[in-house]
Amino acid sequence: MQQYLQQTEMLDFDNASIQQLIKTRTWHKQDEYDAIDQIYSFVRDEIVFGYNSDDTIPASQVLKDGYGQCNTKGTLFMALLRAVGIPTRLHGFTINNQLQLGAIPKYFFKLAPEKIMHSWVEVYFNGKWVNLEGYILDKSYLSKVKQRFGTECSAFSGYGVAVKCLRAVEVDWLGRDTYIQKEGIADDFGIYAQPDTFYLTRGSNLRGAKKLLYCYVLRHLINSNVKRIRKHGIAQSLRESSNTGAFVKS
Repeated sequence: MQQYLQQTEMLDFDNASIQQLIKTRTWHKQDEYDAIDQIYSFVRDEIVFGYNSDDTIPASQVLKDGYGQCNTKGTLFMALLRAVGIPTRLHGFTINNQLQLGAIPKYFFKLAPEKIMHSWVEVYFNGKWVNLEGYILDKSYLSKVKQRFGTECSAFSGYGVAVKCLRAVEVDWLGRDTYIQKEGIADDFGIYAQPDTFYLTRGSNLRGAKKLLYCYVLRHLINSNVKRIRKHGIAQSLRESSNTGAFVKS
C-alpha cells in the first residue's frame, strides 16, 4: 500500500499550508471514518466548484485558489488523505462535455474538446476501495441546480451533473461510493497510483493557444457564471436557460 501513500510533485502534502490546515482541523487525530468525512466535506464545500488554470497544478495551489473541479479537487483530496495516512488512488476517465452545459456557457463549447479528462478518487477504507466523486460540486452550488431541475426523479445531465436521479443524489460520506458525474463517462482509463502519471500519460484537456486563452480569459468568465448560479440560482424559463447554457434532461 506504500505507493498509495507517497508524496509526489502534485500531491505535495508536506507543503506548509497543507500541514497547517491538517493541524488546525486536527484531522491527523481523527479515526479513519471521521478523517475521511471531515476532509471530504472540506474539499466538497470549502473548496468551491470552479475552474483552475490547469489540471496538473499541485494540491497546495488548489488549496490556495480555494476552488476546483473534478481533477484539481481530487488532487487536493488525495493529498490531504495521504497526509493523515489514508491510502488513495486515482481512477481516470473522459466525460462527455455536454454535462458541463450551463456551468460552462454554450458559446464557449467551440473551444472545448468533445470529451474532457475526468477523474475520481478511490479511498481504501474497511479493507476495500471506495469510489468518491461527490466532492466535485459544493452543496451551495448543487442546491441551486436541484432547486431548478430536481423536482422529479429522472436522469439529468448538465451544470456539471450527470446522474440517474437528481432529486435523490447522495453526496455525503457514509462509508460508501458517491457519484455526481458518473453517468457522463465516455472512456475508462483505469487505476493510477499517482495523478502525476495519469496526466503525463493521458495529457490534459487543452493545448497551445486554446489553453492560453482558457487560462487567462475564459475560465474567469466561466467562474463568474458559476458564482452567479451559486448566488442567484438558475433562470426558471427554458428560454433564459438556453441563453446561458442549455441543460440536457431525459
